Amino acid sequence: MYTLVPTDPAWAEAAVADLPALLADHLHCERKAAQTALMLVRTYPERTELVLHLSRLAHEETSHMVEVTRRLRSVGGRATRDPGDPYAQRLRAEVRSGEPERQIDLLLVSGLIEARSAERLVLLADALAGRDPALAEIYRGLATAETRHRDLFVSLARPLCDPATLEARVRALCEVEGALVASLPWGPRVH
Repeated sequence: MYTLVPTDPAWAEAAVADLPALLADHLHCERKAAQTALMLVRTYPERTELVLHLSRLAHEETSHMVEVTRRLRSVGGRATRDPGDPYAQRLRAEVRSGEPERQIDLLLVSGLIEARSAERLVLLADALAGRDPALAEIYRGLATAETRHRDLFVSLARPLCDPATLEARVRALCEVEGALVASLPWGPRVH
């Protein structure tokens, strides 16, 4: 459902040039994903399926934090303060007010972030394959999880509007996201 502007494969080389910084950023991404899932649970407690699925997702994202923290420590890095994520901030600025539009957008933006993460984690796995096969394998596994999360967010948005409206909103958000990705500098960041 998400059609992304592909990331230039050279981005991955720039990202892995400072592996400790990349892993520190990735740690923040996993934490924010867990927090977003729990925020949605807190905001929409009447949606039992959402609560069940996103509570599990938050638990999985927290386990990813543990894994990334271990890898960060293994390369001599340390967690740093979160400088913020202009990518996610800009996408969240697209969330409309009023319901159900707000809920739809929160779910679709979360799914879009997961989609981009999945795409980039595959690129990181490819870039790391020759120099750190164990980390490359971790990134491949995490990319699979991100794809599953992307699909979950879309499935949770589906009951909130008709398919054509959902598809149109996804296309609009993908256009914003593509322009945003093209405008951001490369560096040791997932987004």
